[in-house]
Amino acid sequence: MIQPSEKANALIAQINAFVDEEIKPLEQREGLRWGDGPNKTLLREVWKRSCELGFYNVMLPEELGGAGLNVVDLCAIKEATVLSGTMLAPHILGELSGPPRIGHLFKVASEYQVEEFLRPICRADRSVCFALTEADAGSDASALKTTAELQGDHYRLNGSKRYISGASYADTAILLAQTKRDGEAAGISAFYVDLNSPGVRVDSDYGVMSGKGSHGDIFLEDVNVPVANLIGSEGAGFKLAMGRITLNRLLHCPTMLGMAGLALELSMQHARSRSQFGKPIAAFQAVNHMIADMATELAAARSLVYATAAQYDAGGDIRTQASMCKLFVSETSFRIIDRAVQVHGGAGLIQGHPVELLFRASRMMRILTGTSEIQRNTIAKGILMP
Repeated sequence: MIQPSEKANALIAQINAFVDEEIKPLEQREGLRWGDGPNKTLLREVWKRSCELGFYNVMLPEELGGAGLNVVDLCAIKEATVLSGTMLAPHILGELSGPPRIGHLFKVASEYQVEEFLRPICRADRSVCFALTEADAGSDASALKTTAELQGDHYRLNGSKRYISGASYADTAILLAQTKRDGEAAGISAFYVDLNSPGVRVDSDYGVMSGKGSHGDIFLEDVNVPVANLIGSEGAGFKLAMGRITLNRLLHCPTMLGMAGLALELSMQHARSRSQFGKPIAAFQAVNHMIADMATELAAARSLVYATAAQYDAGGDIRTQASMCKLFVSETSFRIIDRAVQVHGGAGLIQGHPVELLFRASRMMRILTGTSEIQRNTIAKGILMP
């Protein structure tokens, strides 16, 4: 079994201590339940404290203030953070608001962009979201209708973005739009957009399956964005967005492993403590066979993810394998958590119970970062037309 480094294990121990000593007491003090949407003030407190302790930037390269970990170690830390059992796990690592979303942009950023956007995001002074999806542009990300027309020293943006994770509490969006010059198309470009700018509206008064407060729609009406906010070169936005899609697909997998692992742990605890007919339900074959299947499938999913991460760290091409991971882990995690609901019985159906939320959130994972069908397309292409 591929193991994380001593450095990663030390960070995992520190994160677990942070969760037990500060985050879980904070959740209790604020009366948070699984599925609740924490307000931005509370999230800012978590981001800032995590930043002080060195966790918020841990996924960045060392030269940018991160831990300089390889991908196996990153997978281990992401999985362990979710497995810690806190509902605020993604916010400890800044996955919905911070450094993991912008680390690769330092390579193409101007000095102005580094100081105005990237450094403040790494300090947890600003939060960020990635705005690509539109009503008619999901899996076909090139079919964007949002436009950015060059007008002197600024671009004028019009359009809308849909189901954007982190938009409800973001200060800045990395936003993709169809660029126009003199009315002519000039390709897809990426911009830093201040979400407090005139003409910008964020609608976040809806919930998704994983709860309220973490997604929003962004509407842009004649929004002026300085030319200095263009990321990289004009027309290079789509390539920039897709440049890390392979690694991002792989790095979604340890989150799902953590979710499935947490569901398994909760199921074992429940099976040992819940009694029926005078004995723990763990003694019933129907229950312990479900738990055996859960553990076996989780072990198989973990093996695939960590083997692929090790292949990446060794310099291998993982385009096909990353899609295999995303497909297998998302669908396997859902099956594991579905059984967890079955083991918990009525308790697993109640909103506010972690297993109920994990069930809903795991269903989303078969759509996010490329649907299972898109992954199958990529896998088939990779093995049939290498």
